[in-house]
Amino acid sequence: MYIGHLADAFLFAESKRYDVRGKAYIDSPSKYYCEGIGLRNARIGFRQQEMTHMMENILYNELILRRFSVDVGVVYARELNRNNNSVRVPKEIDFVKTVAGKKAYIQSLYAMESDEKRASEVKPFTLTGDSFPKIIVRKDIGKRWYDDEWVLNIGLMDFLLDETVV
Repeated sequence: MYIGHLADAFLFAESKRYDVRGKAYIDSPSKYYCEGIGLRNARIGFRQQEMTHMMENILYNELILRRFSVDVGVVYARELNRNNNSVRVPKEIDFVKTVAGKKAYIQSLYAMESDEKRASEVKPFTLTGDSFPKIIVRKDIGKRWYDDEWVLNIGLMDFLLDETVV
C-alpha cells in the first residue's frame, strides 16, 4: 500500500513481471527500484554496500533514462524436485527491454566466479524460445565479447557509456 505512494512521489519505480513465452504480465509481486541510488544508501545508513543490488538498480535507471520500457522477465524450466518429480520452476531475467516492439534480454552480474554461476545466468536466456538479443552486463570484465550461445558479455562502464548497445 505504502509503496504506491512512494512510487507516486517518484522515490521508487515499479517494474512488472512479464512471462516471456506466454507474452503476458504476471500477477505476482512487482520489483521496485530506487529512483536514485543515494536514496537506498540514505535509508540504510550506508551499512550494507551490496554491489550486486546497487549495480542492478543503476542498470534499471539507465534503461529508463534511455526511454525503454523495462520489465522483469520470467521463463519456466522443468526440473526434478527431491522426490524426483518434474516441477515447473520460474527463472528470472533481470530486464526485458522493449522499444517499438523490439526486445532485448539483460542480466546484471557483478562477477562470474564459476561455471555454475555462468550456467545459472545463461539458463533463462535459453528458455525464451526467440532470437532477441541477450546481454550480460558484468563488472568483472573490460572488453565486450560474444560467447558460444551468442550472448553479449559487456563491462558495466562500457554498457553505461555506449547507448548503441541496446
